[in-house]
Amino acid sequence: MNKKIKAGIIGSTGYAGGELARLLLQRDDVEIVWYGSKSYADQKYGSIYQNMYQMTDAVCGNEDMEALADMADVVFTATPQGLCASLVSESVLSRTKIIDLSADFRIKDVEVYQAWYKIQHPSADFIKEAVYGLPELNRESIKQARLVANPGCYPTCSILTVYPLVKEGLIDPDTLIIDAKSGVSGAGRGAKVDNLYCEVNESCKAYGVASHRHTPEIEEQLSYGAGRPVTISFTPHLIPMNRGILVTAYASLKKDVSDADIREVYHAYYDKETFVRVLPEGVCPQTRWVEGSNYVDVNFKIDPRTRRAVLMGAMDNLMKGAAGQAVQNMNLLFGLPENTGLKQIPLFP
Repeated sequence: MNKKIKAGIIGSTGYAGGELARLLLQRDDVEIVWYGSKSYADQKYGSIYQNMYQMTDAVCGNEDMEALADMADVVFTATPQGLCASLVSESVLSRTKIIDLSADFRIKDVEVYQAWYKIQHPSADFIKEAVYGLPELNRESIKQARLVANPGCYPTCSILTVYPLVKEGLIDPDTLIIDAKSGVSGAGRGAKVDNLYCEVNESCKAYGVASHRHTPEIEEQLSYGAGRPVTISFTPHLIPMNRGILVTAYASLKKDVSDADIREVYHAYYDKETFVRVLPEGVCPQTRWVEGSNYVDVNFKIDPRTRRAVLMGAMDNLMKGAAGQAVQNMNLLFGLPENTGLKQIPLFP
């Protein structure tokens, strides 16, 4: 039997960290050697997440990255912005690989990061080295990386939904408006009044209007596709469900194209991608069709009256939007098939 991959999780008791543990505990080729948690240090992991009862006897440790670098082949950091950047060092990266689920290394311009996240970056020297961990775009670079910046949930769904048409010059990206909706788990596990059941249930609200921190991440990746700077309008919404993201994007067409032309582009980009499903004509993506899986469903509709394309995508924010994509990146780092440990069929109902 091949040697097991030793994995550590810092931030193991947040929703993304818990999802990582759930995915990795089901694998025979991975051993979780560290459940890091600042809030629950010295407590049994199975008492914090009762669904893990008898699945592991591990006790949560602290956030000692230096010690963990000697124990783990790969470290997942599912932590608030700024923490991973404060822990990473050349010493750490010489001994282990890091997959960071925060935004610390996603944006290449440190001044843009600091302006949107309102914090100073403590290890900007590593930004250039970090690889943006969207396998559908950066697969070969990820394989060689020491530091992977796991994309945000909204950016993953938004980019995969619109990137082919931006790259092929079929839409004007400067007219792009992205309307996105997320389940409440996207806001994290921390106790906040705005996320209480009575505040969220039977309601839907926009937030972060013209100021959401995922905006520059989406713009940067689309700019690479367009070959020039791209500016978009991005508005997220909170809806009363546990999991899921639904993106509906609108952009003006740059040339006269048919449904068949656009469909051909989507299939050219995604037919060989395990986790992106181009839906049949007339079928709009729904979050319930991807829940609990690493799949992203995409589709589109041309509006001939306005000469706009309506682009749609749906995915599970904790899977492809966080932990599932992180595991997909881990598979690439260790030369494994990308779908290893990620073959879950979406839950239904």
